[in-house]
Amino acid sequence: MSPADVLRVGGHGLRARPMRVFLSALGIAIGIAAMVGVVGISTSSAGDLERRLSALGTNLLSVTPGPSLSGDASHLPKESVGMVDNLPDVESVTALGKVDAKVYRNDHIPEAETSGIAVNAAKTNLPGTTGAKLADGRWLNAANDRYPSVVLGPRAAGQLGVHRAGPDIQVWLGGRWFTVIGVLAPNELIPQLDTQALVGWPYAQENLGFDGYPTQIHVRAVEEHVTEVQGILGATANPEKPDEVAVSRPSDVLAAKEATDDTLSGLLLGLGAVALLVGGVGVANTMVISVLERRSEIGLRRSLGATRGQIRNQFLCESQLLSLLGGAGGVALGIAVTIAYASYQGWPSLIPVWAMAGGIGSTLVIGALAGFYPAVRAARLPPTEALATP
Repeated sequence: MSPADVLRVGGHGLRARPMRVFLSALGIAIGIAAMVGVVGISTSSAGDLERRLSALGTNLLSVTPGPSLSGDASHLPKESVGMVDNLPDVESVTALGKVDAKVYRNDHIPEAETSGIAVNAAKTNLPGTTGAKLADGRWLNAANDRYPSVVLGPRAAGQLGVHRAGPDIQVWLGGRWFTVIGVLAPNELIPQLDTQALVGWPYAQENLGFDGYPTQIHVRAVEEHVTEVQGILGATANPEKPDEVAVSRPSDVLAAKEATDDTLSGLLLGLGAVALLVGGVGVANTMVISVLERRSEIGLRRSLGATRGQIRNQFLCESQLLSLLGGAGGVALGIAVTIAYASYQGWPSLIPVWAMAGGIGSTLVIGALAGFYPAVRAARLPPTEALATP
């Protein structure tokens, strides 16, 4: 028999039992779809992370005071911003300072209901350094940072019931009315900004009892020298007590989240492999039953001159075609799931070619393994015994 004849005979064996073929192929398809979908979604998520990091930048570093050797709270020197700015590989520096004040929607709110909103003094160059964007209004500048003006983070604005900025929108902050001049957009690199009320640095010092000590310093370093700058920031910000300074790279948090997602993806790949194994058992079961049901056909073909090898190849071909049918359907389903989920999340749809090729390849291996025993069993049936079977 030529390869074309083997394919034709194998295909006829599948067409004779469409429902059984569909159910068996479905098990393979579910396993392959799960594996292709997990790889595709994971790759799309990683592509989206790379896109966001490219837009946000990976050269932002943050400096905060850490605990002292005695365990008490420490603070950065007032001169730390200027000292960090003098480093040769630093592009820009900005700072925030904690203000001991509370903010409310109006002056009738009970003092204890602060909603967890922190008040911070901010430098006017904060957006340029951190990449913070405004959803509405404008940022603090030299013309308004000495007046009772405030910019709210998006979550802080929502908790205060503020939906826009404007000269008629005010909040009660530090025992006086502040005009909301801006509302920030959500910030992925520095999510703490989302829950803060930001006022001008000079105004906070003059009217809100701010001591002038920065509690957060954000630094943009030259991209090629981020690691070097990160290594000397602590000693530069606080030369007397460098061990009491914490230096972090906000983009590492996003990378860590992606690593967590990769762990979950590994678990889902394992579940997909189990589903694929179950599908392979289904194919083997289908082929064993097919051999039992077609004993008379096998005997007739053997009596007409078909060799054991031809019978074995026929049933191997059927199992391969059955698995290939499930694999192709699984790859198509996995691609569709990836595209749908990535579109819903606003991610680029990225499906590695190796995942699709691996899906088809694994189905061929499953088909060969699942069909080997039934094919050998069919080939070993004596013609007289097979023909005697009703």
